[in-house]
Amino acid sequence: MTNIYIDTTTGLLVGAEYRPSPNYNERPQNAVIDTIVIHNASLPKGHFGGEAITDLFCNRLDLTSHPTFAYLAGVKVSAHLLIRRDGKIVQYVPFTKRAWHAGVSQLNGRENFNDFSIGIELEGTDDIKYEEIQYQQLGLVTFLLMQVYPKITPENLVAHSTIAPTRKTDPGPAFLWEKYRSMLQE
Repeated sequence: MTNIYIDTTTGLLVGAEYRPSPNYNERPQNAVIDTIVIHNASLPKGHFGGEAITDLFCNRLDLTSHPTFAYLAGVKVSAHLLIRRDGKIVQYVPFTKRAWHAGVSQLNGRENFNDFSIGIELEGTDDIKYEEIQYQQLGLVTFLLMQVYPKITPENLVAHSTIAPTRKTDPGPAFLWEKYRSMLQE
């Protein structure tokens, strides 16, 4: 992806495909964006490609299209970005808005991570190796976000499982944190 940057007036990643989700709201007044939460998603689990993740984030997933989708009835979720297996980046919510990605969350006395974080989904599962291009794109996006939101530091890059350990396991043991963090030092 060439010529990629963050448009600070729109909160959009220029160069990404924008597929607006209705599942967001305003951040609390005086909220400072200082954290990136890393997630994974595949629908159905372990199946990559297709439109199911986008359909879920845009409230149009056909729950009858796969037997495992029934549990998603009434679920309203989103993320700021999805990085697909081929490296393509899809944005659903402007960075300036509060995406609904973290849910009930807490770490070090801080709660409600949606208020001050950016949620990035990697197309994948906890136990399937992520693609090299996904790490490259994640590293690039993280670098850009750190430039626009200087309170985001390497210490504030967290797993969904870290902020919601009783509910979530993503991005899982297949995600190489050392590799990700080393990309930010290059």
